[in-house]
Amino acid sequence: LGGDHPGGGIPATLHALSTRRGALKRTWLFAPVVTSILSVGFGGSGGLEAPAVQAGATIGSEIASRTKRSFRRRRLLIACAATASLAAMFKAPIAALIFAIEVIMIDLTAASLVPLIFASLASLLTAYFLIEGEDILAVTELAPFAVKRLPFYITLGLIAGLGSVIFTRFYLVSSRAVSRFKNPLTRIITAGLILGCSVASFPSLYGEGYEVVNSMFMGSSNVISGELIPFNNSEGLVIIAALLFAWALKPILTGLTVGAGGVAGVFAPSLFCGALLGYTFALSVNMVFGPETIPVGNAVLAGLGGMMAGVLHAPLTAIFLASEISGGYELFVPLMLSSALSYSLSRYLVKNSIYTRELAERGELLTHDKDKSVLTLMSLSDEIERDFLPVRPDYTLGTLVRVVAKSKRNLHPVVDEEGILIGLLDLQDIRQIMFDRDKYETTTVNDLLVIPDNLIKSDEKMESVMLKFEVSGAWNLPVVDSKGKYLGFVSNSRLFGAYRKWLKETSGD
Repeated sequence: LGGDHPGGGIPATLHALSTRRGALKRTWLFAPVVTSILSVGFGGSGGLEAPAVQAGATIGSEIASRTKRSFRRRRLLIACAATASLAAMFKAPIAALIFAIEVIMIDLTAASLVPLIFASLASLLTAYFLIEGEDILAVTELAPFAVKRLPFYITLGLIAGLGSVIFTRFYLVSSRAVSRFKNPLTRIITAGLILGCSVASFPSLYGEGYEVVNSMFMGSSNVISGELIPFNNSEGLVIIAALLFAWALKPILTGLTVGAGGVAGVFAPSLFCGALLGYTFALSVNMVFGPETIPVGNAVLAGLGGMMAGVLHAPLTAIFLASEISGGYELFVPLMLSSALSYSLSRYLVKNSIYTRELAERGELLTHDKDKSVLTLMSLSDEIERDFLPVRPDYTLGTLVRVVAKSKRNLHPVVDEEGILIGLLDLQDIRQIMFDRDKYETTTVNDLLVIPDNLIKSDEKMESVMLKFEVSGAWNLPVVDSKGKYLGFVSNSRLFGAYRKWLKETSGD
């Protein structure tokens, strides 16, 4: 119900954009929201933002379908709906707009920017009317920016970058580990036991954790409060170790929630871990260098932005979201430093974000690279030409001439009785002997065929297909299935025409 991608949310939306050309399933209008509420409500550790964005994106897709919009317009409507969802939840219109550019991969043009602005503002005003005074994240007090603290913000940014990589690895490993159980009940019981014990020890790991983040902004935290670890002060190596343990546990629990079949996002967990990392960093620095060396609230905000930038590979979204929830741009420089450093280090160590990693591995990711995006949208099955007449290897030259007389093509696939491609026959190569009647009964197709240097598999990605044409210089290449059965030909000219069509379709006005 949550989507084709484990956990649903934003990865499922990106997957639908690349493979279904933006046609999101109608069940996603309600299923992601309901299933995510059930997943988190029954003890899962994750966020509700990504499923809500998915549901909003489905509204945009449905409007595009009803009004018969082009792919470019459909993609823009999906981005507008996703922007509106995020802007309403965090009351951060600029961050939501940039999120559409960095994550949904909308091109930044006047034709796309203005609709995104209107969508963001409309949802923001609606949120103010309906839930005035109720903010998910509330930053009460921050210390002014001081240049002398820059080294600490730089250090925090680098730590956040490493933390982002660890977060991604822990999430993926735990998710895949529990999903290996074939029995759904076994997955649920295994993940449920681990989640139950962890939440009993660290109650703050339950759900999204925004209340804990808000308490950290005020300089206090109940992250490690509980019966098993009854520490409530902010001093001591034991406290630091316990905080780091809770930090490492959060992505594992989120991965278990998703791997067991739950629907939950990583947006909120990344914010929680970023805030907790900043809080732990501030406590450590203040223990070593003295109280108020770095204000706790400032470090929490910088850590939040840094982790979000590194995990989601969305540095501008992180910078503006942190700025907007803090009520201004007083800490813009520290946020820029921590987010940029975290993103750079994370991108160096992990090429793709937690949202796009699996899609990139399968070659199904739309990016701002126009060439790759167009090739991703093109479908090989749509470009296969099937009007080439096949011939058998035991056909005589006389039989071949009769087949050629019925064909409009100069190229013929040579197949066996089961349809397996054996070779190719080009009329240009046999033109000299075609009318030599003395060879009509003595020469067979098997004597004339040529083994092709390049074959295209039916499940091959378009980028690989284009590369084969570029390397071989061929005008036509045969297409076969996984068993080698002949399916048809793909021509260079047809691919070029399809490429031009999709390039025009995806380009801005």
